[in-house]
Amino acid sequence: MLKTEISTSHSDTSGNAVDAIAKLDAQSLVLPGTPITPSQAIVSKTAYIAPGVGSLTPEENAIAQQAWLYFQRNWNDTTGLVNSVDGFTSVTMWDQAAACAALVSARELKILSALEFEAKMSRMLQTLASMPLYKGELPNKVYNSQTLIPINHDQLETKAEIGWSAIDLGRMAIWLKIVEAKYPHLQSKIEAVWQHWQVQRLTNNGQMYGTTLTKGKEQYHQEGRLGYENYAAYGLKMWGLNVKQALNYQSHVAFANLYGKGVPYDQRNYENSGANNYVLSEPYILDGIETGFQVLPKAYADRILAAQEARYLTTKQLTAVTQDSLDRPPYFVYNSLFVNGEAWATITDTHTKYNNLRFLSTKVAIGWHVLYNTAYTRQLFNFVLTNLKSDKGWYNGFYESLKQPNQALTANNNGLILESLLYKQVGQPLTVWAGVKSPNPAAKKSS
Repeated sequence: MLKTEISTSHSDTSGNAVDAIAKLDAQSLVLPGTPITPSQAIVSKTAYIAPGVGSLTPEENAIAQQAWLYFQRNWNDTTGLVNSVDGFTSVTMWDQAAACAALVSARELKILSALEFEAKMSRMLQTLASMPLYKGELPNKVYNSQTLIPINHDQLETKAEIGWSAIDLGRMAIWLKIVEAKYPHLQSKIEAVWQHWQVQRLTNNGQMYGTTLTKGKEQYHQEGRLGYENYAAYGLKMWGLNVKQALNYQSHVAFANLYGKGVPYDQRNYENSGANNYVLSEPYILDGIETGFQVLPKAYADRILAAQEARYLTTKQLTAVTQDSLDRPPYFVYNSLFVNGEAWATITDTHTKYNNLRFLSTKVAIGWHVLYNTAYTRQLFNFVLTNLKSDKGWYNGFYESLKQPNQALTANNNGLILESLLYKQVGQPLTVWAGVKSPNPAAKKSS
């Protein structure tokens, strides 16, 4: 019966079915939505442990082995950096954090020997502690992963300093802390990375700040919206930076009903703030796996997943959405539950709509499954195993309208798969498992 359900949800290739789902998606939005009260949203003092955690099955071990193939193919020995996209030598700090997660996971899942882990991790940390920085301050948004030249996204040989991302560096901060706590002999190398960066520039008045170049002029701006903002700020908090405002998940929250589920979103949208307020699965999955929902309320994540399941129950379209790379133009989209007042929109950062390229995300399907282990997440998980394996790792996902795999292969997709499986095996949020300690307030670096 399970196979029949999955097959049916992807078998109707007619335009009529796509149009019917689009109509249901539009009708699914009701504003204002059902709120989560402050008392319901209180973050648990005890890190969340998912149901069904424990030793990996042979099937899950094979999934991890498959994900590691991506990193074998895309590791650059001279720098210790990993290509963000298969075969394309550029990398962001977000994707390098995913590579760091993959390295730790591969070692702990016994895919990688301790000796090889030491060599690769040491090489990576040496690079992070010596790489050229944007204005000598912080890592550029993108680098050539072979040459370390700061670049723009698709211009591999032309030096281009284009600013830094506080959100990307917040994720890296979490993984530096995990590595430092789990492997104390690497502590000096980790500290060398943090000392190399002018980290005080990442925060201002309790908010996270990034830089962007517009027509050659630098803009220093508040960065992040509900979800990624809170998750990344937690990483900076671990290092003693003042991110009190960025961590506040209640300050700008509102709720939108999507298929009857009240989904949290950030009221700071493109129209009133100049930034998109994407509602995506990934920050909630990362928070669950890495901190045990210490950053964002688990009640928020519950609603994000419930809305996607409710969409499936109404449309028979398996749904697991987030942002990621595509195997065709425009090459990167945000598959959003809600963004800038619109439900179930797939857009670029410049607001061009590509709903025809919405896809079920591999990393999200696996991440939700290890966190929740429900009948619906099992369907997502099984669909991925049946349809999205490649000989180079795991494909990014499966297009809803096109009924075919999104054959992009990325570090972030395969890295999140690996850390999800590590979380399942160790049975604890990864910061808890590694023994990361809370920062000493007396030792805080204030912005």
